Amino acid sequence: MDVTIVKFPLTLVAVLEHFGSPLLEYKTVDKLVKWRQENNFLDNEKYQSYGIHYTNPSITPIEHHHVDFAISIVQPIAKNSYGIINKTIPTLRCAKCRDIGSRNNNKAIIYLLEEWLPYSGEKIGDFPPIFHYVNVGINISPEQMITDVYLPLK
Repeated sequence: MDVTIVKFPLTLVAVLEHFGSPLLEYKTVDKLVKWRQENNFLDNEKYQSYGIHYTNPSITPIEHHHVDFAISIVQPIAKNSYGIINKTIPTLRCAKCRDIGSRNNNKAIIYLLEEWLPYSGEKIGDFPPIFHYVNVGINISPEQMITDVYLPLK
């Protein structure tokens, strides 16, 4: 896998926080998609999709699992019945790696953490890994899914 060091730009995001079982993440995503459709945030180039992964679901107890599902926005959103809130991804220096395939088995984050990081001379930063879901939608098959993983560095 190719790894590049990049600057992740300051990004305002509308976030729906997910706490609990990774098996129920789809419910949180469905809720965010419904809000996105109702509010006309449909342009995938302008309103990009992200996951901010605070925990590793394979080793974290279910009750402590946390991921934010997010849409980049150009201005803050108003309070809403969906529980979607405003957050900001700060400007970050990151290692970036692309995964192609099902989002249920992201190989890029494993590669970055287990193979690249130990030999890179780099140290993990203070912000969680960011998954940019490059292509989203009901017509994207699992083998066509593209996810860019950003591992924040010090």
